[in-house]
Amino acid sequence: MKNPLHTPNIFSHIATMNYLPRWGVLLMDLVLCVVAYVISIAIGSSLFQYGLDGLSTMIWQQGLVLLIVQTLFFWCFHTYSGIIRYSTFVDIIKVLSAVFSCAGILLVTNFVSRLYFGNHLFLNTALLIYALLAFTLLFCLRVGVKTIYDSVMQGNSGKRRVFIYGTHSAGLSIAKMLRSAGADSEYRPVGFIMDAHDEKVYNLQGLTVYPLNEQLFEIMKQKEVSDVIISPIKMKELSPAKDLDIFLNHGIRILTTPFFTTWDKDDDAIKHIGQINTLKIEDLLERPTIEINIDNVSEFLSNKVVLITGAAGSIGSEIVHQVIHFHPSAIILYDQAESPLHDLRLDIRDRYHDQTIVAVIGDIRNRQHLEDVFREYKPDVVFHAAAYKHVPLMEEFPNEAIQTNVMGTKNVADLSVQYGVQQFVMISTDKAVNPTNIMGASKRIAEIYVQSLNRKLAQENPNCTKFITTRFGNVLGSNGSVIPYFKKQIAAGGPVTVTHPDIIRYFMTIPEAVTLVLEAATLGHGGEIFVFDMGHPVRILDLAKKMIRLAGYKPGEDIMITFTGLRPGEKLYEEVLNQKEKTLPTANEKIMIAKVRETEYDIVRKHIDHLIFTSHRNRPMLTVQEMKQIVPEFKSKNSIYEQLDK
Repeated sequence: MKNPLHTPNIFSHIATMNYLPRWGVLLMDLVLCVVAYVISIAIGSSLFQYGLDGLSTMIWQQGLVLLIVQTLFFWCFHTYSGIIRYSTFVDIIKVLSAVFSCAGILLVTNFVSRLYFGNHLFLNTALLIYALLAFTLLFCLRVGVKTIYDSVMQGNSGKRRVFIYGTHSAGLSIAKMLRSAGADSEYRPVGFIMDAHDEKVYNLQGLTVYPLNEQLFEIMKQKEVSDVIISPIKMKELSPAKDLDIFLNHGIRILTTPFFTTWDKDDDAIKHIGQINTLKIEDLLERPTIEINIDNVSEFLSNKVVLITGAAGSIGSEIVHQVIHFHPSAIILYDQAESPLHDLRLDIRDRYHDQTIVAVIGDIRNRQHLEDVFREYKPDVVFHAAAYKHVPLMEEFPNEAIQTNVMGTKNVADLSVQYGVQQFVMISTDKAVNPTNIMGASKRIAEIYVQSLNRKLAQENPNCTKFITTRFGNVLGSNGSVIPYFKKQIAAGGPVTVTHPDIIRYFMTIPEAVTLVLEAATLGHGGEIFVFDMGHPVRILDLAKKMIRLAGYKPGEDIMITFTGLRPGEKLYEEVLNQKEKTLPTANEKIMIAKVRETEYDIVRKHIDHLIFTSHRNRPMLTVQEMKQIVPEFKSKNSIYEQLDK
């Protein structure tokens, strides 16, 4: 026998419920229908048409039939499926339809009964009165609950008060989703913003809709609103510099949501609220839409064995994710970073069960191991993204830069020729143009080797491996880049460190850069250096200020900005092209071909072999001196190697 002390209380959860269950809503509606029925009988004077002996029986019989029919129509129109406090015009229409459909069916039944049996079941007047009363009571219930709830929520100071930008379906869905979550939501919508610049103010879902003008921010201040939520659909209509900076400049944090299709479902509300995030800085850097020839890329990669070096890095992993959509026969992931490579393999296998993925731990400096990979998998296409990329570190370790960026590239390129790779695509950098640091110079030497190798091979065999190089600037959010660094500093309360108030950089998102890499690969005939349209340069100081405002702080007040001075090898601005270089257009307006000086392979190989030999002697100054001989335009800045330029 169970201990009664441990018997669960079936009503114990009621106090913690956020909304009344559906059966509870239906029960309340039926109670109100009974009340409406009794009143309608009294008003219709039907009580006087029966003797006292049949009075209670008549009421019970009529009421039972009416409740059964009314319940059926409540079920047909799902009047009880929503949350009462969030009732909308659609819910009211459902109630109206259910009540008057019930009355209509009973009136028809009355007519048939009188026609064939000579009497009627209900008094027609009472049915009409019932329909009006029942709808009025049900309507008042919903309006009353909604009004009381909104009044209670007005005093709830624990929630962040937000405005929703946009009054179309996406904005309305966000408002409904926030309300459906009830106490589980940290946000409470208190108004809508429309982008029509007029003085018209109206209500929507019980919330005021305000025009976007200067008075709006005074209203937001009065209502203690610190956040604006924008749907991704609305984001596409807005210009970041024109339409969003105004919020940041007034200290308003911008939040956004992922794309959604089922946010009107109450049981999804809490999950979706967890997906509301602060707008990313990438969304504020106006980037034009990039379009590529998908058919060409698909033909280039479909059913091919693709080898990606540096596959676990920022660019390499994005190449993996984009290449996989074109159904290669296999993708070989080659990287020396164990944990990131392991994570990448698990992610790919979880998402693409039918794709052949091979992860290989290896260093491109180890030619023998690299050759084993080429021999076993015989790749058709190679994307060479493995490289050392951090400027200050490479200034300290130039020998390592040579052995990875130059010798490693040479190993991959030579093996690509040896094993008949169709296309070799090298990822380079804008820092290779007029380099002022070890990293940029090492990448320029790698470019020279690849281009001279292609030139030699093309003269000997037009069907040989085709080598192309792609250059672009900084990518937003890459490992170790400025944006993740700023985020950490802001999260720690500052200060945010900027090297120089005037330093500027070209930025591109990782997906944008890789999309253009794939397109360039289809455009190349061999030997080209493709440069990408990077848009307008961004001042790093402005970037830091925007990121601070996005986090809800004021730069210079809540989060300080300090200047640390240019780092070794760093320059104020990056160039996409050498001053002596010219560009040629391609089929894609975002991609150009740089015309650079050509060099003989035999001469280049001799110099590079000696440079690699020197790098193994661990004499950095001598290594850098030889680099400057291969790349005469390499002039060091803020570096101990400036003495070699005198």
